[in-house]
Amino acid sequence: MATGNKAKITDWVNPNDKSGEFKRQQSVFRSFISREPGAEFPPEKGRYHLYVSYACPWAHRTLITRKLKGLEDIISFTSVHWHLGEKGWRFVTPDEDIPGENATADPLHADFTHLRDIYFSQNPDYEGRFTVPVLFDKKTHRIVSNESAEIIRMFYYEFDDLLPEQFKNLDLYPPALRSEIDATNDWTYNDVNNGVYKSGFATTQEAYEKAVATLFSSLDRIEAHLAKNPDAPFFFGSALTEIDIRLFTTIIRFDPVYVQHFKCNIRDIRSGYPAIHRWVRHLYWDIPAFRDTTDFEHIKKHYTKSHKQINQFAITPVGPVPDILPKDEEVRAVQAKQ
Repeated sequence: MATGNKAKITDWVNPNDKSGEFKRQQSVFRSFISREPGAEFPPEKGRYHLYVSYACPWAHRTLITRKLKGLEDIISFTSVHWHLGEKGWRFVTPDEDIPGENATADPLHADFTHLRDIYFSQNPDYEGRFTVPVLFDKKTHRIVSNESAEIIRMFYYEFDDLLPEQFKNLDLYPPALRSEIDATNDWTYNDVNNGVYKSGFATTQEAYEKAVATLFSSLDRIEAHLAKNPDAPFFFGSALTEIDIRLFTTIIRFDPVYVQHFKCNIRDIRSGYPAIHRWVRHLYWDIPAFRDTTDFEHIKKHYTKSHKQINQFAITPVGPVPDILPKDEEVRAVQAKQ
């Protein structure tokens, strides 16, 4: 969620790009933790450290998966401060008191003040993005990966030999559903997960309208899918899978941030998408891995106070209230229909 050291980090779209379209860059570090004999990065308890931001939906995926798979005592983590400035993500200073487990200074590098310092420790001439999440190897002092989609898949299986049966048996990417998961990932990533950013960071009317139309068409598609089986708790029925994790981190931010801040306001979730609203509240209220890793203060303050291109005066809207509704409550417009 940050550009590299030569471009201005807070310019989410290159001012010289006349298309006005937000273009997400590719992650650079793409190694893999593997339990195969002789692997460069084998699974070991206490060896790996995860750098995240509670604000970032991509990093949020890794926190959810870490907790679902019971990796809390195996992989440590640190959250950066919610503010992203000219030097990118920064660590919390000792005199600051902000919410969130492990929102602290960098415990591994006492003199590092920003996440970028970790990237530059790998390559002083690094010119890529300073993004979260970062999976760091404490033994070799190397970044293993900064690609969230691959980090969560490492967590699915590679540490299973170190886990008790209840966590080992949780399969978030079951073979019988893999083709459907991969196909769904393809359009939900482009149209929804990244679609909110394409809408919000667009610098032309044409780019915005193209992105937001695609976003809501895809939300309609998700709504229709979930409405087919209203008693099913998860996207693919009775099985919690990767799709639930990847979609949740966008949907939980939708009403508090994306509706107003990214101009994704054709409909909101709580009054416009009853099946999605049911689904996201089940995950949040009934499964601790989703609720305990969601911090609305980080989420709302990060977007509204870091994106000066969009929100010049860094004012954080009060609503919606509450950030997420209880399972047994609806907004008035929905109540009137019942």
